[in-house]
Amino acid sequence: MSEKAIITCALTGVLTDPAQHPVPVTPEEMAREAKAAFDAGATVMHVHFRNQQPGMGRFPSWEPQVASDIAQAIRETCPGVIFNQSTGVVGPDISGPLACMQAIRPEIAACNAGSLNYLKATAAGKWAWPPMLFDNPVDKISSFLTGMRETGTLPEFECFDVGIVRCVEMFAKTGMYAGSAHYNFVMGVESGMPADPALLPILTGLIPAGSAWQVTAIGRDNIWPLHRRAAEMGGHLRTGLEDTFYLPDGRKATSNAQLVEAIASYARKAGREIADVHEARRMMGLAPSAVAAA
Repeated sequence: MSEKAIITCALTGVLTDPAQHPVPVTPEEMAREAKAAFDAGATVMHVHFRNQQPGMGRFPSWEPQVASDIAQAIRETCPGVIFNQSTGVVGPDISGPLACMQAIRPEIAACNAGSLNYLKATAAGKWAWPPMLFDNPVDKISSFLTGMRETGTLPEFECFDVGIVRCVEMFAKTGMYAGSAHYNFVMGVESGMPADPALLPILTGLIPAGSAWQVTAIGRDNIWPLHRRAAEMGGHLRTGLEDTFYLPDGRKATSNAQLVEAIASYARKAGREIADVHEARRMMGLAPSAVAAA
Protein backbone atom coordinates (compact mmCIF):
# COMPACT_ATOMS: atom_id res chain seq x y z
CA MET A 1 0.00 0.00 0.00
CA SER A 2 1.75 3.15 -1.19
CA GLU A 3 -0.93 5.88 -1.25
CA LYS A 4 -0.49 8.32 1.57
CA ALA A 5 -3.19 8.60 4.22
CA ILE A 6 -5.11 11.82 4.86
CA ILE A 7 -6.00 12.23 8.52
CA THR A 8 -9.07 14.15 9.67
CA CYS A 9 -9.39 15.29 13.28
CA ALA A 10 -12.95 15.74 14.61
CA LEU A 11 -12.21 18.25 17.31
CA THR A 12 -15.26 18.52 19.52
CA GLY A 13 -18.59 17.02 18.37
CA VAL A 14 -22.09 18.36 18.59
CA LEU A 15 -23.20 17.94 22.22
CA THR A 16 -20.20 16.61 24.15
CA ASP A 17 -20.18 18.40 27.52
CA PRO A 18 -16.93 20.34 28.08
CA ALA A 19 -17.58 20.11 31.82
CA GLN A 20 -17.15 16.33 31.58
CA HIS A 21 -14.74 15.84 28.66
CA PRO A 22 -11.71 17.77 27.37
CA VAL A 23 -13.39 19.15 24.24
CA PRO A 24 -12.62 22.65 22.95
CA VAL A 25 -15.33 25.32 22.69
CA THR A 26 -13.87 28.82 22.30
CA PRO A 27 -11.90 29.95 19.24
CA GLU A 28 -8.72 29.93 21.34
CA GLU A 29 -9.37 26.39 22.58
CA MET A 30 -10.27 25.21 19.09
CA ALA A 31 -7.07 26.69 17.66
CA ARG A 32 -4.91 25.17 20.38
CA GLU A 33 -6.38 21.67 19.90
CA ALA A 34 -6.23 22.01 16.12
CA LYS A 35 -2.56 23.04 16.20
CA ALA A 36 -1.58 20.04 18.31
CA ALA A 37 -3.55 17.70 16.03
CA PHE A 38 -2.06 19.40 12.95
CA ASP A 39 1.45 18.90 14.28
CA ALA A 40 0.60 15.23 14.91
CA GLY A 41 -0.39 14.73 11.27
CA ALA A 42 -4.03 15.80 10.82
CA THR A 43 -4.46 18.04 7.78
CA VAL A 44 -8.28 18.18 7.88
CA MET A 45 -10.17 19.65 10.85
CA HIS A 46 -13.82 18.63 11.18
CA VAL A 47 -15.47 21.34 13.25
CA HIS A 48 -18.76 21.81 15.09
CA PHE A 49 -19.44 25.32 16.32
CA ARG A 50 -20.49 25.73 19.95
CA ASN A 51 -22.45 28.35 21.86
CA GLN A 52 -19.97 30.87 23.26
CA GLN A 53 -22.10 32.12 26.16
CA PRO A 54 -20.83 31.24 29.67
CA GLY A 55 -22.04 27.82 30.74
CA MET A 56 -23.58 27.09 27.33
CA GLY A 57 -20.61 25.47 25.61
CA ARG A 58 -22.24 22.05 25.32
CA PHE A 59 -24.82 23.42 22.89
CA PRO A 60 -24.34 24.02 19.15
CA SER A 61 -24.28 27.42 17.48
CA TRP A 62 -25.09 28.41 13.91
CA GLU A 63 -24.11 32.05 14.33
CA PRO A 64 -21.95 33.06 11.33
CA GLN A 65 -19.77 35.27 13.54
CA VAL A 66 -18.98 32.35 15.83
CA ALA A 67 -18.12 30.25 12.77
CA SER A 68 -15.90 33.02 11.39
CA ASP A 69 -14.06 33.50 14.67
CA ILE A 70 -13.36 29.78 15.03
CA ALA A 71 -12.36 29.31 11.40
CA GLN A 72 -10.02 32.30 11.48
CA ALA A 73 -8.36 31.11 14.69
CA ILE A 74 -7.77 27.60 13.31
CA ARG A 75 -6.57 28.80 9.90
CA GLU A 76 -4.14 31.27 11.43
CA THR A 77 -2.71 28.61 13.74
CA CYS A 78 -2.54 25.82 11.14
CA PRO A 79 -1.28 27.22 7.81
CA GLY A 80 -3.01 25.60 4.86
CA VAL A 81 -5.32 23.45 7.01
CA ILE A 82 -8.36 21.97 5.25
CA PHE A 83 -11.50 23.11 7.05
CA ASN A 84 -14.35 20.58 7.21
CA GLN A 85 -17.61 22.05 8.52
CA SER A 86 -20.31 20.01 10.18
CA THR A 87 -23.81 20.68 8.80
CA GLY A 88 -26.00 18.23 10.71
CA VAL A 89 -29.38 19.60 11.78
CA VAL A 90 -32.70 17.95 12.57
CA GLY A 91 -35.65 19.32 10.62
CA PRO A 92 -36.01 21.12 7.30
CA ASP A 93 -34.48 24.46 8.29
CA ILE A 94 -30.86 24.45 7.09
CA SER A 95 -30.42 28.21 7.03
CA GLY A 96 -27.94 28.10 9.94
CA PRO A 97 -25.42 25.71 8.37
CA LEU A 98 -25.74 27.47 5.01
CA ALA A 99 -25.12 30.88 6.60
CA CYS A 100 -21.99 29.54 8.30
CA MET A 101 -20.78 28.06 5.01
CA GLN A 102 -21.27 31.42 3.30
CA ALA A 103 -19.33 33.12 6.09
CA ILE A 104 -16.27 30.84 6.13
CA ARG A 105 -16.33 29.03 2.74
CA PRO A 106 -14.99 25.72 4.06
CA GLU A 107 -13.01 23.50 1.74
CA ILE A 108 -15.16 20.52 2.80
CA ALA A 109 -18.53 20.14 4.48
CA ALA A 110 -20.40 17.10 5.72
CA CYS A 111 -23.33 16.08 3.55
CA ASN A 112 -25.43 13.58 5.50
CA ALA A 113 -26.58 11.29 2.72
CA GLY A 114 -29.66 9.67 4.26
CA SER A 115 -31.99 9.46 7.24
CA LEU A 116 -31.46 7.34 10.34
CA ASN A 117 -33.54 6.43 13.38
CA TYR A 118 -31.02 7.65 15.95
CA LEU A 119 -31.51 5.25 18.85
CA LYS A 120 -29.73 3.76 21.83
CA ALA A 121 -31.08 1.39 24.47
CA THR A 122 -29.59 1.06 27.96
CA ALA A 123 -28.78 -2.19 29.75
CA ALA A 124 -31.91 -1.57 31.84
CA GLY A 125 -34.09 -1.70 28.73
CA LYS A 126 -34.80 2.02 28.56
CA TRP A 127 -34.09 4.52 25.81
CA ALA A 128 -30.83 6.38 26.46
CA TRP A 129 -32.54 9.43 24.95
CA PRO A 130 -35.98 9.96 23.39
CA PRO A 131 -36.08 8.16 20.02
CA MET A 132 -35.36 10.63 17.25
CA LEU A 133 -35.13 10.71 13.48
CA PHE A 134 -32.01 12.26 11.98
CA ASP A 135 -33.89 13.32 8.88
CA ASN A 136 -32.03 13.79 5.63
CA PRO A 137 -34.56 13.50 2.80
CA VAL A 138 -33.51 14.04 -0.79
CA ASP A 139 -34.75 17.64 -1.00
CA LYS A 140 -32.72 18.58 2.07
CA ILE A 141 -29.61 16.90 0.66
CA SER A 142 -30.17 18.68 -2.65
CA SER A 143 -30.36 22.05 -0.90
CA PHE A 144 -27.11 21.36 0.91
CA LEU A 145 -25.40 20.36 -2.34
CA THR A 146 -26.61 23.57 -3.98
CA GLY A 147 -25.18 25.58 -1.09
CA MET A 148 -21.88 23.74 -1.34
CA ARG A 149 -21.61 24.49 -5.05
CA GLU A 150 -22.15 28.18 -4.29
CA THR A 151 -19.31 28.24 -1.74
CA GLY A 152 -16.94 25.99 -3.71
CA THR A 153 -17.14 23.37 -0.96
CA LEU A 154 -16.45 19.66 -1.47
CA PRO A 155 -19.23 17.46 -0.06
CA GLU A 156 -18.18 14.62 2.19
CA PHE A 157 -21.04 12.12 2.03
CA GLU A 158 -21.75 10.79 5.53
CA CYS A 159 -23.18 7.26 5.30
CA PHE A 160 -24.61 5.73 8.47
CA ASP A 161 -25.95 2.55 6.89
CA VAL A 162 -25.45 0.35 3.85
CA GLY A 163 -28.48 1.65 1.96
CA ILE A 164 -27.24 5.21 2.41
CA VAL A 165 -23.92 4.25 0.80
CA ARG A 166 -25.86 3.01 -2.23
CA CYS A 167 -27.84 6.27 -2.46
CA VAL A 168 -24.78 8.43 -3.10
CA GLU A 169 -24.27 7.09 -6.60
CA MET A 170 -27.94 7.82 -7.32
CA PHE A 171 -27.34 11.47 -6.46
CA ALA A 172 -24.75 11.59 -9.21
CA LYS A 173 -26.94 9.68 -11.70
CA THR A 174 -29.84 12.11 -11.20
CA GLY A 175 -27.69 15.22 -11.55
CA MET A 176 -27.72 16.29 -7.91
CA TYR A 177 -23.96 16.03 -7.77
CA ALA A 178 -21.17 15.97 -10.34
CA GLY A 179 -17.69 14.63 -9.81
CA SER A 180 -16.05 11.84 -7.87
CA ALA A 181 -17.79 11.36 -4.52
CA HIS A 182 -15.93 11.32 -1.21
CA TYR A 183 -17.48 8.74 1.13
CA ASN A 184 -17.39 8.71 4.92
CA PHE A 185 -18.55 5.40 6.39
CA VAL A 186 -19.91 6.26 9.84
CA MET A 187 -19.71 3.06 11.87
CA GLY A 188 -20.52 2.39 15.50
CA VAL A 189 -23.71 4.42 15.97
CA GLU A 190 -25.98 1.98 17.84
CA SER A 191 -28.78 2.10 15.24
CA GLY A 192 -26.51 2.29 12.21
CA MET A 193 -23.64 0.23 10.81
CA PRO A 194 -21.62 -1.56 13.50
CA ALA A 195 -17.93 -0.83 13.90
CA ASP A 196 -17.04 -4.16 12.31
CA PRO A 197 -13.95 -4.43 10.09
CA ALA A 198 -15.63 -7.28 8.18
CA LEU A 199 -18.03 -4.75 6.67
CA LEU A 200 -15.32 -2.73 4.92
CA PRO A 201 -14.87 -5.02 1.90
CA ILE A 202 -18.64 -4.93 1.40
CA LEU A 203 -18.86 -1.15 1.68
CA THR A 204 -15.92 -0.46 -0.60
CA GLY A 205 -17.41 -2.88 -3.11
CA LEU A 206 -20.55 -0.74 -3.29
CA ILE A 207 -18.81 2.48 -4.35
CA PRO A 208 -17.42 3.41 -7.77
CA ALA A 209 -13.86 2.25 -8.38
CA GLY A 210 -11.32 4.85 -7.40
CA SER A 211 -13.63 6.73 -5.01
CA ALA A 212 -12.02 8.25 -1.94
CA TRP A 213 -13.32 6.92 1.36
CA GLN A 214 -12.70 7.11 5.05
CA VAL A 215 -14.15 5.67 8.23
CA THR A 216 -15.63 7.51 11.18
CA ALA A 217 -15.51 4.96 14.02
CA ILE A 218 -17.73 5.73 17.01
CA GLY A 219 -17.21 4.02 20.33
CA ARG A 220 -14.46 2.57 22.49
CA ASP A 221 -12.66 -0.77 22.31
CA ASN A 222 -14.16 -1.92 19.02
CA ILE A 223 -13.00 1.05 16.95
CA TRP A 224 -9.24 0.54 16.74
CA PRO A 225 -9.35 -2.77 14.83
CA LEU A 226 -11.62 -0.95 12.38
CA HIS A 227 -9.10 1.87 11.98
CA ARG A 228 -6.36 -0.69 11.43
CA ARG A 229 -8.33 -2.42 8.68
CA ALA A 230 -9.19 0.91 7.01
CA ALA A 231 -5.51 1.81 6.94
CA GLU A 232 -4.61 -1.57 5.45
CA MET A 233 -7.29 -1.25 2.74
CA GLY A 234 -6.24 2.22 1.61
CA GLY A 235 -8.93 4.31 3.26
CA HIS A 236 -8.30 7.71 4.72
CA LEU A 237 -8.47 8.04 8.47
CA ARG A 238 -10.40 10.07 11.01
CA THR A 239 -10.37 10.32 14.78
CA GLY A 240 -10.87 12.92 17.48
CA LEU A 241 -12.75 13.60 20.68
CA GLU A 242 -16.02 13.78 18.77
CA ASP A 243 -15.68 10.08 17.92
CA THR A 244 -13.99 8.50 20.94
CA PHE A 245 -12.41 9.30 24.29
CA TYR A 246 -10.22 6.19 24.35
CA LEU A 247 -6.78 5.28 23.03
CA PRO A 248 -5.96 1.80 21.68
CA ASP A 249 -4.59 0.67 25.06
CA GLY A 250 -7.81 1.67 26.83
CA ARG A 251 -6.47 4.83 28.44
CA LYS A 252 -8.69 7.88 28.26
CA ALA A 253 -7.40 10.50 25.83
CA THR A 254 -6.79 13.97 27.18
CA SER A 255 -6.36 15.63 23.78
CA ASN A 256 -7.15 15.23 20.12
CA ALA A 257 -3.44 15.06 19.36
CA GLN A 258 -3.08 11.79 21.27
CA LEU A 259 -5.76 10.19 19.11
CA VAL A 260 -4.18 11.53 15.90
CA GLU A 261 -0.79 10.16 16.91
CA ALA A 262 -2.36 6.76 17.50
CA ILE A 263 -4.16 6.61 14.17
CA ALA A 264 -1.08 7.86 12.32
CA SER A 265 0.86 4.94 13.80
CA TYR A 266 -1.73 2.56 12.31
CA ALA A 267 -1.19 4.06 8.86
CA ARG A 268 2.57 3.65 9.15
CA LYS A 269 2.24 0.06 10.35
CA ALA A 270 0.22 -0.56 7.18
CA GLY A 271 3.13 0.76 5.11
CA ARG A 272 1.65 4.20 4.42
CA GLU A 273 2.96 7.67 5.09
CA ILE A 274 0.85 10.61 6.22
CA ALA A 275 -0.13 13.24 3.62
CA ASP A 276 0.90 16.82 4.37
CA VAL A 277 -1.42 19.73 3.56
CA HIS A 278 -0.09 20.16 0.03
CA GLU A 279 -0.48 16.46 -0.74
CA ALA A 280 -3.89 16.23 0.91
CA ARG A 281 -5.22 19.16 -1.11
CA ARG A 282 -3.93 17.65 -4.34
CA MET A 283 -5.36 14.21 -3.53
CA MET A 284 -8.77 15.71 -2.76
CA GLY A 285 -8.84 17.98 -5.81
CA LEU A 286 -8.76 21.15 -3.71
CA ALA A 287 -7.04 24.39 -4.63
CA PRO A 288 -3.52 24.86 -3.28
CA SER A 289 -3.26 27.00 -0.18
CA ALA A 290 -1.45 30.28 -0.64
CA VAL A 291 -0.86 30.43 3.12
CA ALA A 292 0.74 26.99 3.28
CA ALA A 293 2.94 27.79 0.28
CA ALA A 294 4.17 31.08 1.75
